Amino acid sequence: MTSTTETGVSPRYGEGAGAQPLVSISGVNKHFGDVQVLHDVCLDVHAGEVTVIIGPSGSGKSTLCRCVNRLETISSGTIALNGRALPSEGRELARLRADAGMVFQSFNLFPHLTVLQNITLAPVKVRGVPRAEARERGRQLLARVGLADKADTYPAQLSGGQQQRVAIARALAMEPKVLLFDEPTSALDPEMIQEVLDVLVELAADGMTMIVVTHEMGFARRAADRVVFMDAGRIVETAAPADFFAGPKNERAADFLSKVLHH
Repeated sequence: MTSTTETGVSPRYGEGAGAQPLVSISGVNKHFGDVQVLHDVCLDVHAGEVTVIIGPSGSGKSTLCRCVNRLETISSGTIALNGRALPSEGRELARLRADAGMVFQSFNLFPHLTVLQNITLAPVKVRGVPRAEARERGRQLLARVGLADKADTYPAQLSGGQQQRVAIARALAMEPKVLLFDEPTSALDPEMIQEVLDVLVELAADGMTMIVVTHEMGFARRAADRVVFMDAGRIVETAAPADFFAGPKNERAADFLSKVLHH
């Protein structure tokens, strides 16, 4: 695993700390009405890096993840992808969302479309990929997530773990620069969690840039380059997994870790 700098940047694959981050979050605040849910959040993620965000419920993890591809608008601050600030609307926003793929906890597959149709819809409609090419790519991705025989199946005929793997294949079909995972295993039965985590581990090994909001500490230990701990809408600690799990420096992080690892 790579080491972190004082700014929380953990360069990977030989990149220096001065390299332009793929995702740059600077001074981000977010309000829902009178309630502030993100407080001056700053985080840089470099190409090929796996950043795992953990913390108690209500700490702002999912909100931050959703802000990265503008499913939630920020109140102040900046978020940039590959050096370009997030657009507010229109075609530029659609392009951005294509570059920042999102995998949700509830799968969000179209129930009336087959698995392959779910995967090919966006590449054809948004990227303009020829349908035959999109279908071939879709079948390759289904094989990659272990579902080569499910192309003509409908989502309702699949288990939750299989549906989530289809959702990952759908996100990959857009060839995103970064994949965002918002608690991808939280809606799954325990026996299905590992099959999804195995896919994430393989993506990490392949060098996919990922921001993963999760409660799965084993995945954070195994696949993360950096663990980011959030509490009350703030990033309060960021460290390499080995350092974080050996002993968090922040008291709140230490308390959280003691509870999730021993219960």
